[in-house]
Amino acid sequence: MSEKPELSAALKLEIVDQLSREELVKIVLTQQKLIEKLQQELEKLKERQPSNSKTSSKPPSSDLIQKSELAKVDNLKESDPEPKRKPGGQPGHIGKTRKGFGRVDRYQISTPDSCEHCGSRELSEAIGYSKQQVACLAALPIEVVEYQRVKCQCLECGAMVMGSPASGIVPGQDLSIDLQALLVWLGNYGHISYEKQQEFLRELGGIEIGIGTLQATNARVADAVKSAVEALWKWAPLQANVHVDETPWCVKGVKEWLWTATGQDFCLFHAADTRSRAELETMLGQEFALSVEL
Repeated sequence: MSEKPELSAALKLEIVDQLSREELVKIVLTQQKLIEKLQQELEKLKERQPSNSKTSSKPPSSDLIQKSELAKVDNLKESDPEPKRKPGGQPGHIGKTRKGFGRVDRYQISTPDSCEHCGSRELSEAIGYSKQQVACLAALPIEVVEYQRVKCQCLECGAMVMGSPASGIVPGQDLSIDLQALLVWLGNYGHISYEKQQEFLRELGGIEIGIGTLQATNARVADAVKSAVEALWKWAPLQANVHVDETPWCVKGVKEWLWTATGQDFCLFHAADTRSRAELETMLGQEFALSVEL
């Protein structure tokens, strides 16, 4: 055969039978190079195309919000007897906003100096008001107060007496009770780190608080609510319906379990080493565990 065999999409069986071993090897090697080239191009296309949980092994939580590639259609279709409702409040809907905040901390009154139409400064007394309540962020929401307790000596017995401490503060603590409660809420419910809490205090109050103080504050509040949480654990098993669930919880590299007991208007957490039935009995008592079996 004088001509070299060409690579085609499909080689006929009779042609293959006529080829020599060397020619077949050459065809195989050529096809192998083509396959490798196609594989490289495929990998490049995969890198360019964004992947999600449907096109790869990524979890659904890693999906990004993307615009739909489908063309927008009009709300009114030929098959629809009536147009679809637009999003938002419908005609006749009674609004639930813009009713005020239930309190006013200060008033700021603006009185006109002159008529904006003719420029006259001869104006009557106020005959009406236009009111608008707005929740504003103060320049320094956190203020630093120095409480001074005056010390005096009793002229009768000679004893030293001092003024009563102000409400809302604890002697020896740098943060007021309400500010401590806010920081604990941000840390435990808002999942804000101590470093972020430092930035919060720095930005809104212009004060520097150490991480050790924040840790001590969190520990103090935890001790303060301990008795209330224990009372809630005793009250929970008495409820008609309690939902219990657990999830893995990594603590310093060790796999542990975080249990929850929830019901109407309450949610309790229990940290444990296992997910066994013994944890259920620890949380809600053995009597409640037996009632679950029934």
